[in-house]
Amino acid sequence: MATGRGRLVQQHCRGLRALRWPLGGGGAAPGRAGFRKEPSVKGAAGRTALQQYARWEKDCEKPPTNCSVSLDRMPPEILLKIFSYLDAATLLCAGCVNRRFYHLANDNFIWIRIYSTAFSPKRFNWEVHSVEKTAVSVSLLSVEDKEAGYWKKEYITKQTVSVKAALAEVLRPVNPYTGLPAKTKEALRISGLGWVIILKEKSGREHVLKHVDLSINDASATAVWYGKHWPRLAALSGLDLCGVMPVFMHRPKTPSKNGPRWHSLMAEYNLSDLTGSTMIGCDGLIRIFCLNPGLLVGLWKREEELAFVMANLHFHHLVERSALGSATVPYEPPPHSPLLDDNPEYGLHDYQLHVDMHSSGISYLSGTFRSLCTKKGYIENGYVKLVVISFKNNTEHIPLIGKLGLFWRTDVFDGYIKSCSILDVTLLDEYGKPFWCFSSPVCVRSPRSSDSPDFLGQTYNVNYMDAEGKVCMELVWIEETEEYFVVSLVLYLSVAKVNRWFGTKY
Repeated sequence: MATGRGRLVQQHCRGLRALRWPLGGGGAAPGRAGFRKEPSVKGAAGRTALQQYARWEKDCEKPPTNCSVSLDRMPPEILLKIFSYLDAATLLCAGCVNRRFYHLANDNFIWIRIYSTAFSPKRFNWEVHSVEKTAVSVSLLSVEDKEAGYWKKEYITKQTVSVKAALAEVLRPVNPYTGLPAKTKEALRISGLGWVIILKEKSGREHVLKHVDLSINDASATAVWYGKHWPRLAALSGLDLCGVMPVFMHRPKTPSKNGPRWHSLMAEYNLSDLTGSTMIGCDGLIRIFCLNPGLLVGLWKREEELAFVMANLHFHHLVERSALGSATVPYEPPPHSPLLDDNPEYGLHDYQLHVDMHSSGISYLSGTFRSLCTKKGYIENGYVKLVVISFKNNTEHIPLIGKLGLFWRTDVFDGYIKSCSILDVTLLDEYGKPFWCFSSPVCVRSPRSSDSPDFLGQTYNVNYMDAEGKVCMELVWIEETEEYFVVSLVLYLSVAKVNRWFGTKY
């Protein structure tokens, strides 16, 4: 049993422990900092007192177990008071800590105050209305009657509406050159929009990866993922592409890199479809595979493991698809109202095509073709044929600038795959509305047979196909100038697509 003197010394040590930082001087032990001079005692009793003092001093340096303060152990009233000082984004993050914080962070009285502050009508008189007065305008009874989290949902819903309105305002001007929104780059910047891929293992585990590189082209954006610690390909079942954007968008401020974010599912891919039929090129290190829509997957040749993933995103409805869907359901554009075809016997007329071929900021082809038309009888195997560049008219033939190839890189290696590139197609109807748009990797292949005369040079084909149409491009390699010439470009539009667009039977 400690003596009275011992108890006093022990209490004094504990007091110093509570004042450790002011006395300790940069982390020094409180006993040594506060009691450099030991008590003056003599004899056996003195030695015993010194031993007790040293033992008590050592005990004081140990982290206290019975006096620890835990935020989770605080009474709910205190936590609610703390939460009431948080903004909406921080409050949502606090609700992700644990189940107790989630329920407390749903408190309607906190959220009605945030809601009222953000969306209360602006007053133009000199009377000052505090946040408390604004919140009182909604009766307390109505707050108590609502289920927990009601006003949080209302706030997020109204924020979503305001985000949609702000983005629609930015995307309203149209570029007459491409027929696409003229300020897509600005919308991406002010919204803080980005993209992630979710690699799904067969066991159910998921890996969420942010894009590490992004390039913006005339009609599309290209996002790239690579790293040293990819999951094994054999363990993966699929890949999801999602847009990611901050929940709360404040236009005057730069979007925060942290905080709650929307996930909008854009496309789902089955990684078991990586077969020879989807391989479009290779070099000494990797093989690349194309999965529709617009995904390029690179595999190391030696290990058959992921090297990089590249997503090609066309600007048409890009912001909406990346921001306005949910984590499980993609964005659905407004239903198309069929356009009146004033002369169905004439066929398609006054169409406009903008086409780009590029790779890593290098443009091989960029052209706009106007006044495209076709007669109603130009139908082949369920497709309407739209001739853009005719082989018979050599005045329409155009060259590709530079040597065609696809650049790739990872954090370890980089390379260049010949005869591959990214193809962007934007087809506008007679009213200037986007009719068919895509961005996808393509490759140049030597055809089995060709109708082109051999004296022009070696002939190659570039082909693309999806549910809405096909692109058939014919190239000729001119040996003397070492360049490709586009001698034929034909679009095949699905008759079903045309019928849905005009609401008629073509």
